[in-house]
Amino acid sequence: MYLHIQQLLPRYFEESRKEDSEIWDKDIRFEQGEYIKIVAPSGSGKTSLMHFLYGIRDEYTGTVSYDDHAIRKFSAEDFAHQRRKHVSIVFQDLRLFPEQDVWTNLEIKRRLHAFHPEEKIADMTEQLGIGNKLHSKCRTLSYGEQQRVAIIRALMQPFNFLLLDEPFSHLDENNSKKAMELMLDEARLRNASIIFADLERIDYFPFTRIFHL
Repeated sequence: MYLHIQQLLPRYFEESRKEDSEIWDKDIRFEQGEYIKIVAPSGSGKTSLMHFLYGIRDEYTGTVSYDDHAIRKFSAEDFAHQRRKHVSIVFQDLRLFPEQDVWTNLEIKRRLHAFHPEEKIADMTEQLGIGNKLHSKCRTLSYGEQQRVAIIRALMQPFNFLLLDEPFSHLDENNSKKAMELMLDEARLRNASIIFADLERIDYFPFTRIFHL
């Protein structure tokens, strides 16, 4: 699988924004198995890009394609299929179920199209230091703990591409490295690509290509 963007630009951006960008208004193909780093300062459209690639917003000119299929033409069923099997995401705003506990948030995702057995939930939460939070409601967790839940949730399903929108904003370097190691391990299991958008370059992400948004 590959993702292909062609002359992509948010409709609410001025045309001049594309001049200094290595993403906007360019023709770029992201191949499965690559590790892509996108350095995206505040206001450059990082979250917009992730939402465009995931297909939950379409206020853009140009084209986003999965393989040779433009996602503007996808039906709801097409998107559901892609998101169950091929594309996973860690949203910047997390989108957890706040009144449900950590276990439920993760198990709901796992059951939709499981890649891992149920016991993997406990393994991953222990690895990221939140094993004692499984039965705590997500709204009672710190934002950094919620970020770790959102990261694990994204790893419960199959994927060819994992999209990361500033996933470590509330984590210290030690916890960020642990989370990155877990995501890299899971990407290798699937021969998957990671597209990682953040405010700056992160040395412990072994990118194969880097772009400045």
